[in-house]
Amino acid sequence: MKRLLVICVVSLAPTCVWSHAHAGKIDDSMPDAQKIRFCERVRDFALQAFYDRDKGRPMKVFVEDGSDGARITNHVIRRIYEEPQISSPKKAEAFGRATCNEMMGTKAAPE
Repeated sequence: MKRLLVICVVSLAPTCVWSHAHAGKIDDSMPDAQKIRFCERVRDFALQAFYDRDKGRPMKVFVEDGSDGARITNHVIRRIYEEPQISSPKKAEAFGRATCNEMMGTKAAPE
């Protein structure tokens, strides 16, 4: 009986730990769902720009076609290259997310 209890506890422990590690899914019925997903992609571009800057690679920007997407992403990339205060991957991600949310007028993504 004790062995069965131990097996149950051990098998359930990892699922409890893993379930808290991921952000929740964004519901498509939310009015800002597309904006939140876009800002997540901008955050990824910000992180890549940080790594490119650290390795001395040239800045990669998107062709400006009049859309908000290219304009916002290019703004974030240029600022990361210009500002030495963005000195870590976490700062680059936070800057990219915050700038995108500000420029898109969205609320912060639910965690």
